[in-house]
Amino acid sequence: MNIKIKITSDSGEHTLNATLAENKSALAFAELLKKGPVTVSMSDYGSFEKVGFLGTSLPRTDSQITTQAGDIILYQGNQITIYYDTNSWNFTRLGKVTEVTQTELKAILGKGDVTAVFALADF
Repeated sequence: MNIKIKITSDSGEHTLNATLAENKSALAFAELLKKGPVTVSMSDYGSFEKVGFLGTSLPRTDSQITTQAGDIILYQGNQITIYYDTNSWNFTRLGKVTEVTQTELKAILGKGDVTAVFALADF
């Protein structure tokens, strides 16, 4: 499986590319995105991630992991997070942002709230 997605800020100013993980949760997320883009209002949490409600639940495949910058994580089945730093917990990995450094990702996500649009990539 090599499903690519893009994450765009609501202003359209930034676009992040990502590759989905190989698990049933990521496949369910891809199926959701086949219906159209998903817009998520995301807030900063703990100075290491942006998190927001998906508006639906996806199957969980939680395991103990330590996140890295760029990890896209499903939390509690109905929240999506983009990490810009590390954290350890029982999570479901959905994918990974590619082609940006931790510093760049932190600058793109910025401080405070952000609206992100998740969509299947057309490249």
